[in-house]
Order: sequence, then C-alpha cells, then structure tokens
Amino acid sequence: MEKTFIFGHKKPDSDSVMSAIGLSYLKNQLGDHTEPRILGNINKETKYALNYFGLKEPEYLNDVKLQLKDVNYHKGFVIKDTDSIYDGYQMMLKEGLTGVPVVKGKKEFVGLITIKDLSHMIVNANFEDLYTSYDNIKRVLKGEEVLRFNDEVAGKIMVAAYRSTTFINTVPLTKDNILIVGDRHSVIEYAVESGVKLLVLSGDAEIKEKHIEIARKNKVNIIRTPYDSYHITRLIPLTNYIKTMIRSYNPTKFEETEFVDTVLDINNKLKHTNYPVVNKKNQCLGLLRITDLNEKHPKNVILVDHNEKLQSVEGLEEANILEIFDHHNLGSITTNSPINFRNMAVGSTCTIVYILYKEREVEIPKEIAGALLSGILSDTLILKSPTATPRDVEAVEELSRIAGVDYKVYGMDMLKAGTSLEGMSKEDVLYNDFKLYTVNEKTFAIGQFFTMNFEEMKKDLDDYIATLDEVAEANHYDFVALYVTDIIQNGSYVIFNTKGQEVVDVIYQMEKTPEGYFVENCVSRKKHVVPLIMEVFEN
Repeated sequence: MEKTFIFGHKKPDSDSVMSAIGLSYLKNQLGDHTEPRILGNINKETKYALNYFGLKEPEYLNDVKLQLKDVNYHKGFVIKDTDSIYDGYQMMLKEGLTGVPVVKGKKEFVGLITIKDLSHMIVNANFEDLYTSYDNIKRVLKGEEVLRFNDEVAGKIMVAAYRSTTFINTVPLTKDNILIVGDRHSVIEYAVESGVKLLVLSGDAEIKEKHIEIARKNKVNIIRTPYDSYHITRLIPLTNYIKTMIRSYNPTKFEETEFVDTVLDINNKLKHTNYPVVNKKNQCLGLLRITDLNEKHPKNVILVDHNEKLQSVEGLEEANILEIFDHHNLGSITTNSPINFRNMAVGSTCTIVYILYKEREVEIPKEIAGALLSGILSDTLILKSPTATPRDVEAVEELSRIAGVDYKVYGMDMLKAGTSLEGMSKEDVLYNDFKLYTVNEKTFAIGQFFTMNFEEMKKDLDDYIATLDEVAEANHYDFVALYVTDIIQNGSYVIFNTKGQEVVDVIYQMEKTPEGYFVENCVSRKKHVVPLIMEVFEN
C-alpha cells in the first residue's frame, strides 16, 4: 500500500500539526497507510502540547517533488561482471532494453553495457582472446562437462581447421590454448598431450578413454557441445566476462532520490537512452530508460489547515492531492481531478478531524484527544475568539474529558508556553505563526504572536520594523505585518513594514497609523485581519 503524507502549512502552528497527527491516526485505523509530517520548525506552544501528551514530533517533509523512486524504472535490472556477454545480450533482448548496468560484489556499480557497445565489439574486437568461467562456456554452448580443473578459463582460441597431420606438424599448442575440434582423435591426442587449457569438442564428438586419462593427468578442461565448429567460433567470444567489454567506468548515473526534472534537464544535453540508478553507496538499483519517465507515481498527500499553494510544500503541483481539510477561505490550490474537500466554518481544523472521528465511530485515544484539544484551544484562544463555534465548544468539552484535563487551565498554560520570547530572534517571532496570501497577483504575509506583555516587545519596535522591511524586500512581498495578540486585553498590536503604511491607513481609516497600534477585539487573523487586507488589494 502506498504511503500518504498528511501535513499543514509551511509555518506550522498547533492546529496544523495536531490535525495532521489526529487525521493520520484516524486514517490508519481505517486501513490506510499515512504519516503526519511538518513543513517547518514547530513553535514553543506546540512543543509544550506534544510533550504534555507524550506525542512524537512529526518528521520534517522538505518537498513532494517527483523523484526517480516514484518512476517505473527497471528496478533490479543488473548483470554481474562475471556473467557472460551473451547473458547480457539475452537480458536486453528479453526486456526490450538497449543497455544493462554491470555490478560486482554486493551490487556495486562498475559500468554500463549497451547494444551499441555490443555492436562495436562484434565488428572490431579481437575474437582470439578468452577470459571467462568454465560455467559461462558450458551454458552458452549448451555443453556437457567432461573434465573440469579450473573454474576460470583464460587463453587464445584456436580451431583445428587444417588436415590432422598438417595441424599436428605445423601448429604448436601451449597451456594457454582453447582448442575447438571435432572427432579427430589424432588432434585430440596431440591437444591433451600438449596440456591445452580447454578442449571444446564440437558436434557431440566422442573422445577415447585413453585420451581422457591423458587429459586428466595434464589437467586439461574438456567440454562437449552439440554445436558445429562454425557456430562455436561465433558463440565462444560471447562467453567472455561482460566486464571485458566495459569501456567507461564512470557513465552518467543518478541516485534514486534525484528529482525527475533534474534528470530531464541533464538528458536534454546528453541525449542518452539509458541511465543506471544507484543509491548513496553506489549500489546499482536498476536501469532508467528515459521513456520510463512517462510512467510515474506522484506522492500521495492530504492537506490540513490550508489550501493556499504559497503556504504548502514545495513540489505540490507534482503530487497527487487526495483530500483537503480546512477551515479557511478558499485559496489558490487546484487539482487535475475531483477530490474530497472538507471545508467548514469552525474555529479549528482539529474540530473537523474530531467530527470525522464521530462520523466514522472510531474511538479517540487519550493522547490523540489531547492533540486535537490543543489545536482547538490554540486557534480559538481557549474558545474566546469570535471564530469559535458551538461545534468547537462541543469538541473541547468531550476531548478535555477524554484527555483528562481542565481545558481552561491547560489552555492557559499552553498559551503561556508559547508567549515566551526567551532565545527568539525578531525573525523567529515573525515566523512563529506566519502565513502567505495572494490576491490580484499581489502577495502579502501576516505573522501572529501571542503575548501577555507587549511592553517587552515594544522596547525593540524599531528592530521589528527593520525585520519586516527586510523580509518584504527579500521576498518581494507587497505587504508584511506582525499582529501581536494580547489574550488578556482581547486585542492585537499591529507592526508593519514601512512601505505598508498606506495599506494599514486604509484598513484602520487613519491618516498615519502608528507602529504598534492597538486594535481592540482583534484576535483572529482569519476574521479580523486577512479579509480587510484582501479588500484593500482587491480595490
């Protein structure tokens, strides 16, 4: 069963992380194979919640771009360097391929043999030399073992083509000769007495017992084959180890984790047909035929707590989006085919996941209840946010009972854990909970940070403004703001990039809105901030 990744947006908050965890558990209980993932560093609040309920932090997912491992390349298609050239040709013929990777030992890649290399060898190579195994010769020649003293055979190929007396009188034989001969007993006797390396008997020729005894004494290997001498001379060079054909030990190869678009870019320059696929240890995994890239299996993903392309993972356009669960306005993500899209006007995606458990009648374990509870309390500010609905209240009441906590006490402790500025840079504060939006081809970004003591941040107001200016300039954002939400005063202080002054003035209908301006009853980015900014850019 293929794995499906479930994840929230790039700047993970408690709702996105916990809804991914909760939904993944539910899906797996229903028989799917899913994993929750995160697209960035989690904040202090989320860490507090994970630790409190003994939950493991999801693994980081860098991208879902297509890799070679997502392609139907020819996995396991390799040949050992001690197999024969003939074996390599037969493998290519059987699979309809024009190349085969050569490996040694534990599949260590040593080279690539192609049909072009084979043609070159047949036309130009020296057919006199043989360096192979006894088994290769016997298999290719469909031979029978008569005598065997060496597993490896090396020497010069000769054919007894002259008259017997002429051959015996004029052709010297040595221990390095491989002789092909038929039922010519005088030549056979001459060969075994000379102690040739290998005697190949053609046409299933008989050999006298006395000649076998001489061969045994002189350690002459003998193979009998049904082929005639002509066919043997054609086939025996192909019994050579395939490694004898390797001309280049360093052809272009790709690791299985390589991105498909990178492979295509390189192939546009090289125009090769075949590429070996290896792992990080240079072990060959198979062969990629460039046309195999047409048969790919995109990664399966489920999105939670977002449906904006800018907020999602790199390479999303190459993935197979199965479902989306969100509680925000409709964004820019599109799909090639219909999907399940659950979008509800509730305060948290975790509430939607809780509803899914109820609909599927799946029991919620204590730690999963704690995860979902944390996401709802975070996004609804312990049910004080105007985004909180009766369904959120219902979910919180049941989840807190299952998790065994007083949600008001636990919620306040969790939010406090997330408001600590200790060890955080100005950029850390901005990116603690940061989202991107697009409207009319314009991009704006809103960060939100919860605090109970804005005075501490106010001392560094100029530094925060400078950070916003840098982020806006570096990323070409049309507007960047940080809303510092005071959960006690039920409002937010707004800090914005210098060039965003006009946007803020229009929103709050002021002539020169000051940095750090306090907006009463502004606690929800989704309801109190984003719609106002979108209206400005739309108009």
